[in-house]
Amino acid sequence: MLQPYPIRIQRLNNQRLLRTSFETPVEVVRWLGAVQAQDYLGALWAIGCRMRAATEAGIEQAIADRSIVRTWPMRGTLHFVPAQDAHWIVKLMGARVNGRVQSIYRRFDLDETVFAHSHTAVVRALEGDRQLIRKDLYACLDDAGIDTGNGRGLQIVGHLARLGLICFGPRQGKQPTFVLLDEWVPAERRQAPADALAEITIRYFRSHGPATIQDFVWWSGLLVAEAQHGLEAVRSQLREETLDGETYWWGEPQAEAILNSPALFLLPAYDEYLVSYKDRSASLDPRYEWLLKGENHLRATIVMDGLVAGNWKRTFENGAVRVEAILARELTGAESEALVDAQRCYGEFLGKPVAM
Repeated sequence: MLQPYPIRIQRLNNQRLLRTSFETPVEVVRWLGAVQAQDYLGALWAIGCRMRAATEAGIEQAIADRSIVRTWPMRGTLHFVPAQDAHWIVKLMGARVNGRVQSIYRRFDLDETVFAHSHTAVVRALEGDRQLIRKDLYACLDDAGIDTGNGRGLQIVGHLARLGLICFGPRQGKQPTFVLLDEWVPAERRQAPADALAEITIRYFRSHGPATIQDFVWWSGLLVAEAQHGLEAVRSQLREETLDGETYWWGEPQAEAILNSPALFLLPAYDEYLVSYKDRSASLDPRYEWLLKGENHLRATIVMDGLVAGNWKRTFENGAVRVEAILARELTGAESEALVDAQRCYGEFLGKPVAM
């Protein structure tokens, strides 16, 4: 039964924000299926806040060690995925995005001839385990007679990544590098299309549930018919209940969803707790709808007892990190203490003292 715990509390629990046993970044990413990651530093924290004793440096080491990979697997958006699953996840969901953006490609005067030429040039530039930052990869394309100006380069590399040719490697300074996916993480595990669809479906509903089929379609970028096929393949492994006309699906709970209120979380922008659902109303107090309107939904959020309570931002000064909270209301004494604890936890993740 969905009750006695509200949907938001069960989601906190299933997304491993209330409690976690995960010790490594790949455990978190595999459990969630994928972690949205166009905000790179925010995505490191999205993984870290679901781990025990996580550090930003430790998660970057997991990228360098090739256990998690940042690429474009779905919705035309960057995600972290487990390295051993990168090939089949991209194959299942990435290429279909290319088919949906043909009008954008025409606007940039891109066609199959240009992409084939780009494919050859990128392989020549990166083969042999080479790692190139964006401007250097663009230079190789330009040298091959392929114009990367005015946003054209971004469209090209996105297209090639969604075909499974390239992904991101480790950073050089603050700049991410591009690598050949087959060289960076050779395909250890291949999935038949039906098996891949079932696998991503069960991962989503176990880690993000209770969720609807519409939520899964939004998160995955799959067609409704494809999502329904995936759900049919795994429905015997899921629970289901209809509430207010919506059917929700979720997996067997790993542990009881016990909430020690106030439970306050500093979540990064694009965190899975909010961005992975088409309908986010379960996590929103109706009095504060403005918190997810306009650009607010793209900002880092403060979540308290499963409800969005404000936004936050960080700044660095004198070797410390300062977290500024923009709240919808005044906090009680206990809630203020929970905010201080959350700030301190974030500082420990960064390896920096917190300027209160």
